Amino acid sequence: MTTPVTTPAPAATAPGAVKSAPRLRRAKEHRPGRPRRSKLLTVLTSLVVLYTVVPLIWLVVNATKTQSGLASSNGLWFADDFALWDNIRDTFTYGDGIFTRWLLNTLLYVVLGAGGATLLAVLGGYALAKFDFPGKRGVFATVIGAVAVPGTALAVPTFLMFSKMGLTDTPWAVILPSLVSPFGLYLMWVFATEAIPAELLEAARMDGAGEARTFFTVALPLLAPGIVTVLLFTTVATWNNYFLPLIMLKDPEWYPLTLGLSAWNSQAETVGGEVIFNLVITGSLLTILPLVVAFLFLQKYWQSGLAAGSVKE
Repeated sequence: MTTPVTTPAPAATAPGAVKSAPRLRRAKEHRPGRPRRSKLLTVLTSLVVLYTVVPLIWLVVNATKTQSGLASSNGLWFADDFALWDNIRDTFTYGDGIFTRWLLNTLLYVVLGAGGATLLAVLGGYALAKFDFPGKRGVFATVIGAVAVPGTALAVPTFLMFSKMGLTDTPWAVILPSLVSPFGLYLMWVFATEAIPAELLEAARMDGAGEARTFFTVALPLLAPGIVTVLLFTTVATWNNYFLPLIMLKDPEWYPLTLGLSAWNSQAETVGGEVIFNLVITGSLLTILPLVVAFLFLQKYWQSGLAAGSVKE
């Protein structure tokens, strides 16, 4: 006689006992104050840093070499003779000190051209952001279209127009086109829209302040980060401007630094020309130093200006 197999009954659960569920592995939660790490992003950032820093290192290293040292040494390492101070002295004294004249010309173009472009961008951006007038949408479309047009496409028409006016081979041929900055105007337009509350302007007007006083005492301090950002962009564009002076200027006395250094570099290709690559490299280093210093001292302003409007409140 076979005995039936009986399945043991489950143990009775005590009153109040909670049945334990299988544990599930939780995904790691991201802490708000702790940024996530990405190996791919780190590699890409490292490549960008190398692409940016290596030319600067090459420029600094080779500015310490003589003309013969440039040909007999590694490009990314120093030569036996350290000639940086001699190169700087020769750069300022070569050609009867023409490098100093080019430096002063560049400062003139930056002060009048970039400074004027910034002033016009601030005034125009504030007016477009805070005032309503007929044709505003047309102005917006014109500004956007002007931003999309490269400056080199307008160089030849500008030259023909200035030639008819007799302004070529004069400083005004470089200064006047530099006064127009569609991107600076658009940037100030966007920045003024977000940075200046309309209620603050209305309060100033109700207190009896005119439009000019409201702009200078209320709006202008709030526009400081945007002004610095536009000023840096226009300064860099004017400082590094090469193509416009190339077609506008013939007299070396009015050359900016970019065109003057290019003329020095071209001496090696002319018959009987003196090869002065060491002075070209040293002059290039001296040319970028003011821009580097300006960005380092004003970075907190232009960074906040670029971020304006990026966060929705």
